[in-house]
Amino acid sequence: MKHLFTALLFLTFGYITFISCTKLEPAAPADDAILDGPVEGLTPDQKARFLRGDVAFNDEIFTAETGLGPLFVAASCGSCHAGDGKGHPFITLTRFGQSDTSGNMYLAHGGPQLQNRALPGYTPESVPAGAPSSRFLPPANTGMGFLEAVTDADIAAMADPKDADGDGISGVCNWIALASYETPSPDAIVWKGKYIGRFGRKAAALNLLQQTASAYNQDMGITSEYEPYDTYSGHSIEPEVSNQTVQDVVFYLQTLKAPIQRTPDAPDVLRGKELFVQVECAKCHKPELKTGYSPIAALSYKTFHPYTDLLLHDMGPGLDDGYTEGHAQTYEWRTPALWGLGLSRNSQGGQYFLLHDGRAHSIEEAILLHGGEAQKSSSLFAALPEGDKNKLLTFLESL
Repeated sequence: MKHLFTALLFLTFGYITFISCTKLEPAAPADDAILDGPVEGLTPDQKARFLRGDVAFNDEIFTAETGLGPLFVAASCGSCHAGDGKGHPFITLTRFGQSDTSGNMYLAHGGPQLQNRALPGYTPESVPAGAPSSRFLPPANTGMGFLEAVTDADIAAMADPKDADGDGISGVCNWIALASYETPSPDAIVWKGKYIGRFGRKAAALNLLQQTASAYNQDMGITSEYEPYDTYSGHSIEPEVSNQTVQDVVFYLQTLKAPIQRTPDAPDVLRGKELFVQVECAKCHKPELKTGYSPIAALSYKTFHPYTDLLLHDMGPGLDDGYTEGHAQTYEWRTPALWGLGLSRNSQGGQYFLLHDGRAHSIEEAILLHGGEAQKSSSLFAALPEGDKNKLLTFLESL
């Protein structure tokens, strides 16, 4: 009886301790407070693949023994995209070598990307004298599978290269060459042997496979069957990451959930959304797009709200960095998706670093730096009464 009493006492104490410790644990963040997490509707096998990609993207840190470098920018995917969010200026990517649409003139000198770090015994790259260059802040990763699944026809329908409707907005596609390992979608539009790019600051990547394989190679110096050339020697070498791992990371990026808007029904947010349309921001930052068919059923035929048109726009001389990619001009930039904007500071050390190079330290500053096709919207925003400005900013913070 004594032993039974002692056992019950220990069980009771353990239960109380467990309950107490559980109450002391921090609550899990709400889904709308984080960018990480899978889209709804994945099968069990797809969820397992998502987790494999998550581990490869966020947990694997490469070393010299596992293929890092010898020239590189970062040792892991996650170091540039903390929490799948925007990057910090400390890890901006420097692209160089192309000042017009004739192509990159510095591919034999390390272009198109600067590898500014190196293993011991090697010398990091520097931008060659006279080479045009620009700094690109790593973008947030979430919702990209939806953007990948937008049809070429829908993107092309939003383009207005000659401004036929006279609204001052003339978005265009960036037409890029197909990488040898890429298979275009069945509905792809082809123009002079080139395809519509949709990822990257200049829309110079066709899809997430190209984006991922290039990042392994150019950011970390890791070769694959897709990108087999060593960033130091320029020679083809044995793959340092498997096709399966690359494809798992691609799947992870495809199936990261779209950012969830916070307080969408708050009066100031609703009024701010009206003002966003009123000052014509929505002409480029399209509030709503839809996907076509995707082999991932959870992404097929969905309506979503990214606030982008995936097109290039003339952003004026203030944002002309003198560097370009593919068919884009130096002053043209792809409209960035605004979803997740209010969470950007979480991955940027507590403050904003916005626009392609992080030069803007607030949403308002970013708007006021818009020129070219966006000059009218910038001026209309600047002319708003202070209260209306704050409501529009509150709306953008909610995304």
